[in-house]
Amino acid sequence: MTDAASVPLPTLGAAMPARMLAHYRDWLIDGQRDLEIQDFVKVEVLNGDWKTLAAEIKKQLSGHSGRLGIHGPFFGFTIDTMDPDVRDVVKKRMMQGLDACEEIGATQMVVHSPFTTWDHNNFDNKPGSMDDAIGRVHAVLGEAVKRAEAIGVTLVIENVEDIDPRWRVRLAESFGSEQVRVSIDTGHAHYAHGSTGAPPVDYFMVAAGNMLEHVHLQDADGYADRHWVMGEGTIRWASVFRALSALTSNPRLILELRDHTRILEAADYLVKAGLAR
Repeated sequence: MTDAASVPLPTLGAAMPARMLAHYRDWLIDGQRDLEIQDFVKVEVLNGDWKTLAAEIKKQLSGHSGRLGIHGPFFGFTIDTMDPDVRDVVKKRMMQGLDACEEIGATQMVVHSPFTTWDHNNFDNKPGSMDDAIGRVHAVLGEAVKRAEAIGVTLVIENVEDIDPRWRVRLAESFGSEQVRVSIDTGHAHYAHGSTGAPPVDYFMVAAGNMLEHVHLQDADGYADRHWVMGEGTIRWASVFRALSALTSNPRLILELRDHTRILEAADYLVKAGLAR
């Protein structure tokens, strides 16, 4: 029998823009914590002088050996777009995100799920609709997946409106690639649970299983995408971490808050609850 007390607690990481790195440098390096850079979601960054930003990121992270990732671009499109002209733009954005990964040494990129509340209510209304959607995602991400495999980056598909937590697992598995896995945003899952009838957050963890390699940790109220500090919302954190403890995929646990100045406060909540370090 394994002594629960002997099992090491998972280590918390955080998501932040590059401008916050100096503020959190000691916390990140002392714990060699996982980090997610948020700047590369912006078109003005991707189309601008992003290599200067990348150089500053690398400078700030000297001595950091935690796992590094980025949030990939997502504004203004879905990865299952039906429009072939828009598809070309999305392909470009994915490649720009992977360029940034390669430049800073990131090994993970978050992309947003294409599945909507409308899909949940209508996929069965037209047989084959989900397979068609998966085919459109392959048309968009196929080249990016090959590039990710070549440079050692894993694309993790994050739930947004997803009601059925198994859909993203099916989508990720359809690529047959170790570089496509699943992400869970706890606040998005809690919104879907409270507002659209999705299962609770820990069920999302169970459904993902060892395909789960990334988690956005944020508290919420089940109504909106709050990105609150833990304890301000109504997520049952003990159930979430129990579900996580059953996995062997070692997902990155990334605090993703609206107020970046409160990252240590959020971390302290989970540490004091005995759930993480």
